[in-house]
Amino acid sequence: MKAVQFSEHGDRDVIEYGEFPDPTPDRDEVLVDIKAGALNHLDVWTRKGLPGLDLDMPHVPGSDGAGVVLEVGEDVTRFEAGDRVAVSAGVSCGKCEFCRHGEHSLCKGYHIIGEHVRGVHSEMAAVPEANLVPVPEGVSWETAAAAPLVFQTAWRMLVVRADVQPGEKVLVLGASGGVGHAAVQIADYIGAEVYATGSSQEKLDHAKEMGAEYAINYAEEDFADKISELTGKRGVDVVVDHIGKETYPDSLKSLAKGGRLVTCGATTGPNPGAGLNRIFWNQLSILGSTMASHGEADDVLELVWKGEFEPAIREVLPMSEADRAHEMLEEREGFGKVVVVPDSEYDR
Repeated sequence: MKAVQFSEHGDRDVIEYGEFPDPTPDRDEVLVDIKAGALNHLDVWTRKGLPGLDLDMPHVPGSDGAGVVLEVGEDVTRFEAGDRVAVSAGVSCGKCEFCRHGEHSLCKGYHIIGEHVRGVHSEMAAVPEANLVPVPEGVSWETAAAAPLVFQTAWRMLVVRADVQPGEKVLVLGASGGVGHAAVQIADYIGAEVYATGSSQEKLDHAKEMGAEYAINYAEEDFADKISELTGKRGVDVVVDHIGKETYPDSLKSLAKGGRLVTCGATTGPNPGAGLNRIFWNQLSILGSTMASHGEADDVLELVWKGEFEPAIREVLPMSEADRAHEMLEEREGFGKVVVVPDSEYDR
């Protein structure tokens, strides 16, 4: 088969699309004919190299993908050949104390397909049965590939960790990105008053189309000052911040007393000043969140399949142009997800 791959960490020039050994499913795995994959910033960081990340090379990236079941391992019971499936990338042991309580993303051995082990940006992929979600007829491969990682991440952040309630004020930073645009839709679905940030009028317009009531251009004005103005100096109840060091101080500043900051990442750096004086004086909560449980992923993807949520797709490219797909993410071009399709499927 052919696969996107790299043999060393580095810039986009390490990415290749070429022959790779066909995968063979283990007893609990499913062999999937991949029809589409989607990129996340995680793919960029994995390609560049993360502290403590020790990959078998060459490495196939990709945490998001969807396709048709070709073959199943002898212990697989949920799927059979011909089924339509999407990949839910968080892998847990199923046996530890956290897994037994349904908290799969807290698993002691938790890891992510495409980051810690071989990904799915290839013509075929062998995926654990537990990491596949059925995809109904009528859902496009692009949608099925683009939705899982970002929508389950945003769902857990807002519904489970931050426990957002109808009528609360929610600020979503980076609303043009994958997690950001999912979070805007989910917050609006809950019934929150949604504030969003973006760096261009086009991105702000998209955020409003997705459900934001207020859109702030962070490139032109301080978003914390604007939040203060829009809320009569009160602040918002929840800030969704996956950006990190660069935005953290203003995220705290944007919160109302008793507010919650929920974070799933640190694109601009993991170690901002703690802001302890603001945290204890205003009695703020700082909540971490990673991916989702299997049940949470099922819940939110069912809403995607029904059309309640829609993953925005900025571009569909052949896998041989994966370097260009990475460039679009790194340069923050456009709005939503970048989808890659095996070259053998691209012209169909």
